Amino acid sequence: MATALLIIDMQTGLYDGPQKPFEREQVLHTINQLIRRARAANAPLFVARHTGPAGSPIEAGSALWQLWGGLDVDESRDGLFNKTRPSCFLGTDLAQQLAQAQVDELVIVGMKTQFCVDTTCRVAVELGFSVVLPEDAHTCMDTPALAAEAIIEHHNATLAGAFVKRVRAADVSF
Repeated sequence: MATALLIIDMQTGLYDGPQKPFEREQVLHTINQLIRRARAANAPLFVARHTGPAGSPIEAGSALWQLWGGLDVDESRDGLFNKTRPSCFLGTDLAQQLAQAQVDELVIVGMKTQFCVDTTCRVAVELGFSVVLPEDAHTCMDTPALAAEAIIEHHNATLAGAFVKRVRAADVSF
């Protein structure tokens, strides 16, 4: 069986919107390092792009819907797919693609920590995957209730053990 890298919602509208994600440049750099390491190991890459309804800022084809230009993804060879829900599995064929690639472990990175990253980690475990969460490779924005740094640390701590193996990105192996 194999390990795959799953990159969630690293899109222009989220990454470069009016509210900037916490440590966005460092997170992007860390994700790009993981992409290079996954490619060197011939590990499959899957890239989720959140798609809003027609008329929304992130509707399919809009400028804000596009992957962030600095993300080292090759849309012609990486498993790019669209989703409309926080889970990367609901309404997509991701589980089938992972089965076809004989993947049993996912390294999950991207945005936003408290929505799509959290949901996808939990659902992946329910579907029988092992999940690795690099604590320094996902991010979000501040909310009125909590600073992004606190949200990230809370989810790293909450997901660790029961749902994910929490590691530093430098310690991820494919």
